[in-house]
Amino acid sequence: MLSQNRQFQWFSRPTAIYPVVPASAATLLQAHGHEVLWLDGIARGMTPEAFWATLCAWNPEAVFLETKTPVVRFHWDWVRELKRRLPQCRVVMGGDHVTALPEETLHEAPVDAVLKGGDYDFALLSWVEGRDIPVDLAALPPIDRNLTRWRDYAFRNGNFSQTPGAYLMSARDCWHGKCTFCSWTTLYPTYRVRPVEHVLDEVGALIDLGVREIMDDAGSLPVGPWLRAFCEGMVARGYHRRVRMDCNLRFGALKKEDYQRMRRAGFRLVLFGVESANQTTLDRLNKRLTVEQIREGARWASEAGLSVHITLMFGYPWEDAAAARRTAELGRELLRRGHAETLQATWLVPYPGTPLFRELQASGELLTEAWEAYDMRSPVMRCPLSEAEIRALISYAYRGHLQPQVLLRRALGAVRHPIATVPFLLRGVKALAGHLRDFRS
Repeated sequence: MLSQNRQFQWFSRPTAIYPVVPASAATLLQAHGHEVLWLDGIARGMTPEAFWATLCAWNPEAVFLETKTPVVRFHWDWVRELKRRLPQCRVVMGGDHVTALPEETLHEAPVDAVLKGGDYDFALLSWVEGRDIPVDLAALPPIDRNLTRWRDYAFRNGNFSQTPGAYLMSARDCWHGKCTFCSWTTLYPTYRVRPVEHVLDEVGALIDLGVREIMDDAGSLPVGPWLRAFCEGMVARGYHRRVRMDCNLRFGALKKEDYQRMRRAGFRLVLFGVESANQTTLDRLNKRLTVEQIREGARWASEAGLSVHITLMFGYPWEDAAAARRTAELGRELLRRGHAETLQATWLVPYPGTPLFRELQASGELLTEAWEAYDMRSPVMRCPLSEAEIRALISYAYRGHLQPQVLLRRALGAVRHPIATVPFLLRGVKALAGHLRDFRS
């Protein structure tokens, strides 16, 4: 997975995530009279030969390429090949890695420009037209879903219980924005929110396209008055009966009644970053969160009827085996109690530009700065645990889905609602098998 990701991971089972901001960039360029080709070879499953043939036949004046740390060297080579095939084509690169280290890419590859920050849409239009375009989320035209081939991303995504599904972003990016490991704090140091009515209009447009489930991929959904107004608007427009909503949230921000309001408004899935069951680690990551708030928030959301997805991370340089085991046990506990429906366990990766990267670089705890190693398949920093121990813990956390209480709850759900539940469960089984393959020894 590459686009629209805060973390990079190779998956055994293909997953497609709609890249909202690049899609907005394509739409904005077209709205200003420029011809645009949307060419996502990953989502379309294209061979390199087919990709090159399509690109060269179109013969663009400029290409924009989003990149991530583990594949940036590959993209430098790709740009060199592009310049060989299309010498007159200009190349622009964006993403969290080049935002953190722009001079590196300007030195290593024959790019014509590097866009810093995450507002690729406004920045790219500014570069193309040679003038400053002010960043105003309320002024963006509605994303052209046909131009950006939304159906390429509508089915191969484990978040969606119903398909076709689609992505939008109500905000850029997270109102907390201080977690030391998150690469998107590099892209979006300032949190900005779209008007409620604009987001509701986009939901309505997606419903008209036939979308059955929508993921709001803001780093954290806006809360407070914005969330109340959005939920009220979903009900007033009748959207809560026609589409399911998913979103990212932070523990500790909402009360029990907020989750109940979200459920009434059509929300189905809420994703939370747990990261660790150890308070010292949560504090070092600047999560501003307690373990008790994690348990409480997961319980409140699940009791409101929402499906809770949690993320865990392993491989902290300061956590021993006992501390890491507590995180796996917390994830399994939440699954067992029914306070979480699913979990995702990953290797901690300190991306360039993050406070965590700077901290480990200064302390000499990074094992390598060979960027291709930052792909969540092996450790890139010193850790008291061996690579085999971390893999075993991640697998142990994932096997929490196979606990008897969890399996019984899934079976009862399938009996009560077979048409809606069984296909989703089958996709979940395949995803679990894929994750176990991803982290096997």
